[in-house]
Amino acid sequence: MKLKALPSMSRSDWCRIPEQALPQEGSGKMASLDRVKVLVLGDSGVGKSSLVHLLCQNQVLGNPSWTVGCSVDVRVHDYKEGTPEEKAYYIELWDVGGSVGSASSVKSTRAVFYNSVNGIILVHDLTNKKSSQNLYRWSLEALNRDLVPTGVLVTNGDYDREQFADNQIPLLVIGTKLDQIHETKRHEVLTRTAFLAEDFIAEEINLDCTNPRYLAAGSSNAVKLSRFFDKVIEKRYFLRESNQIPGFPDRKRFGGGPLKNLHYD
Repeated sequence: MKLKALPSMSRSDWCRIPEQALPQEGSGKMASLDRVKVLVLGDSGVGKSSLVHLLCQNQVLGNPSWTVGCSVDVRVHDYKEGTPEEKAYYIELWDVGGSVGSASSVKSTRAVFYNSVNGIILVHDLTNKKSSQNLYRWSLEALNRDLVPTGVLVTNGDYDREQFADNQIPLLVIGTKLDQIHETKRHEVLTRTAFLAEDFIAEEINLDCTNPRYLAAGSSNAVKLSRFFDKVIEKRYFLRESNQIPGFPDRKRFGGGPLKNLHYD
């Protein structure tokens, strides 16, 4: 696979981009579509690459492999579909590889992918509670708040939620491997993850990346996904004050509400 960059990327932002995701010469209006950048974050092995492939290609990824660095795929989204304001946009989905517990040098390398972000999809494995807890740390890293200041940690390992009151970056929480949860455990697991989504002030989608029916047109999951992308586009192009993360020094803070259930064992 060739190393290419979309027109909006600098040389330092290069990463793996599927050939079919790139606008082709002579493709007219499609090549000139406005675009937004959405990070796809979560622990290694939760299924981010499979999810991105499903979202962009509407196909199951047959042989997923570990993502090294970052892989970008693109989907076309119809903003406010079915209304007079309908307009097509490119959604760039940046699948960032690695572990949230990586050495600082690895995190510094990943940091280049966090520039000018318009939205974040947080992905966790429904069968792995730790991957759910780590979404908090991924969010901190992406928003340049990975260094924990004095006073943030409180009793029982919980975090001080007050410092995360101003974030306006749209978030979506997606749980994968729903098919691997036994029916007798499903209610318990989904109740826990519902609190997780509430903590992030985000909608939640739970699915099996090997089954496209979970994102079938008209399904509740498809509606939530469309609503999230609409929100990302609105905040990037239609609000008076842009809420994207412009760069490391000026990034806005993550949060928006109480993070009462995330703690480390």
